[in-house]
Amino acid sequence: MLIGPALLRADPVPHGIATPHPLATAAGVAILADGGNAFDAAVAVSAVLAVVEPYGSGLGGGGFWLLHDASEGRDILIDGRERAPAAATAQMFIGPDGEVDRDRVSAGPLAAAIPGTPAALDHIAHRYGELTMARALEPAIRLARDGFPVDERYRSLAGFRLAALRANPEAAAILLRDGEVPEVGTRIRQPALAATLERLARSGHDGFYDGEVARRLVAGVRAAGGLWTREDLRAYEIVGREPITASYRGMRLVSAPPPSSGGIALTQILQILELYQLSDVDEAERVHLIVEAMRRAYHDRARFLGDADFVAIPIDRLLAADYAAGLAASIRRDRATPSELFPGPDRPSGGQDTTHFSIIDRHGHRVAATLSLNYPFGAGFMPEGTGVLLNNHMDDFTVAPGQPNAYGLIQSSANRIEPGKRMLSSMSPTFVEQDGRIAVIGTPGGSRIISTVLLAALAFEAGGSATDLVAAPRFHHQFLPDRLEYEPDGLSEALREALVARGHQLRVADRPWGNSQAVVIEPDGVFTAAADPRGIGTISVAGQLERP
Repeated sequence: MLIGPALLRADPVPHGIATPHPLATAAGVAILADGGNAFDAAVAVSAVLAVVEPYGSGLGGGGFWLLHDASEGRDILIDGRERAPAAATAQMFIGPDGEVDRDRVSAGPLAAAIPGTPAALDHIAHRYGELTMARALEPAIRLARDGFPVDERYRSLAGFRLAALRANPEAAAILLRDGEVPEVGTRIRQPALAATLERLARSGHDGFYDGEVARRLVAGVRAAGGLWTREDLRAYEIVGREPITASYRGMRLVSAPPPSSGGIALTQILQILELYQLSDVDEAERVHLIVEAMRRAYHDRARFLGDADFVAIPIDRLLAADYAAGLAASIRRDRATPSELFPGPDRPSGGQDTTHFSIIDRHGHRVAATLSLNYPFGAGFMPEGTGVLLNNHMDDFTVAPGQPNAYGLIQSSANRIEPGKRMLSSMSPTFVEQDGRIAVIGTPGGSRIISTVLLAALAFEAGGSATDLVAAPRFHHQFLPDRLEYEPDGLSEALREALVARGHQLRVADRPWGNSQAVVIEPDGVFTAAADPRGIGTISVAGQLERP
């Protein structure tokens, strides 16, 4: 499927793009046609999504951009994850009764950490791009000023967070209509966001983290009871990190390192599964083994993972082959292992609320980017005069040991709130390579991100097409709560009966989850791509890779 042919030259430059919104895909195509590379296109797509998907990402949030620089043959992870403000404390969301105050941790300025997306866009544009950042941000600035039409996805998620949006007059005035969810086709114009993007285009990092934008952000946050300071903003910097790499039956996987849990969890699961021949077992045993591997990896996620700049993570041990063999040895092929038998997250052993896009350009540069505000529409809070909708990622910390966050994840003190710390994430932008094929994949989905990317990687290893990677039915287990979740119609009746007979507790989800985007280079260099049929995303493909 080729999107927006009118935007392409008669001889479109070779590329593959898959994004969750047609306007973002069109922006990426236009930037490539203008001489930009995949990194320029990634800046443009990220910024457009910040405008047209305020429920999924934005300048007030953060994310991870996994880059492959073909000229250097190098992979790097740009960590634009949010950081806790300097005044944050481990007890800041605990009420007088000793319980977590879910209202304060999910909505309003106290729930917002210091954003990383603007710094990441500035870094990627200046370090890796061919065009100016001003050019890359033009599509987003135009869409913020002129507006975009509301669709059913916007309506659904705005309805879900209606109370939070109504509670903030600035957000309500821009994102709602008379306090109600806008009708389909309503044009959402964001002049203040356009002005903020223009300052970012002119002045880069300082255009957001210092000067007038920063002053308004801090003033708005503090007036409503938040903790941000001007120094919190000035001090924010991205971190370049070495990705986690793994192999599975000849397939190479590259994914995100801490503070993302994705790369470690995916590696652990694949190392366990490599000890079995999944192609030789029936469907029930295959799903059982995958679920048991998920259970063990999510257990280690809960116990050990956090921001590696703050806590010592035993990465070498967690990724050791003999450790995976030990985990596999605890799996019974005929019976589920109750999660209650594992050590708890704090005992010694002795979110349709995120977004993802994938891009490959003609040179072979690649970007897999997963961005987030956390919950749909983040904290529902927009400091006056900025147009910036803030995240509520403070809830991704361990707010209270033993108590779940919004996604039901139980986490340990390794992820407790500390000033300047980045919160643990499940975002898993990923590259997979096998037999001359390359795929760029990822998805939103909160705690289900890792399991969704895993199933896509297994489909790729089995020779699946780009469509297979994003469209297959999904199932998930995250250690606690101890249940195997699956999409409606995702498991047949016979399969469900076989899994229940093994002792699995099953729960069907209310609706499908995730919104995967995949771009694949086939062995002959031809680009293919697919957007998740669960969403409204679009793709654009043209030509084939220009090999040296």
